[in-house]
Amino acid sequence: MSDQAKDKMQRRERRASRVFSEGSQMGRTFGKFRNSVSTLSCIDDTGLLQENAPPAVKLENTYQMGPYKRFPIAAVTEILKDVLTNYLQQEKYEAEWSPQLTKTICEVIRSCVKDLMIPRYKIVVLVHIGQLSGQSMQNSSRCLWDAANDTFASYSFKNRSLFSVATVYVVYFE
Repeated sequence: MSDQAKDKMQRRERRASRVFSEGSQMGRTFGKFRNSVSTLSCIDDTGLLQENAPPAVKLENTYQMGPYKRFPIAAVTEILKDVLTNYLQQEKYEAEWSPQLTKTICEVIRSCVKDLMIPRYKIVVLVHIGQLSGQSMQNSSRCLWDAANDTFASYSFKNRSLFSVATVYVVYFE
């Protein structure tokens, strides 16, 4: 037998003898098919399946502990003001559409804040809409964050039938 044939047979044997990781889900059934077997993870010898694969790129740590520039709170407050004014200026409060409108406003604010393209910040947007009928509401939040890098912006809107409070929290991701 030639050396090429021996090499091919050895590669086939290596491929056939995969070692499954300890955390694999071999033998568990998922869904309504009781006789199916699903494998979620396995460990292969690197380079056996893809002989001509390019080497993996290893990224270096940045060791960046803080942002290069602060998050622009004034710009975020302007975004909050514009979005709330545009969406709610002529609206009357109705309990049926309030949850959907809240989700829509949150998504619009989030996309506008992401368009500022400030890297390494996680963005959390909260919007509250309520009926304006003489009641009061107290809104508070508690967060564990770094006061030097993390911040928030908030804006309140009110017309004749409703009020809205929008808050954007930005947390630096190290």
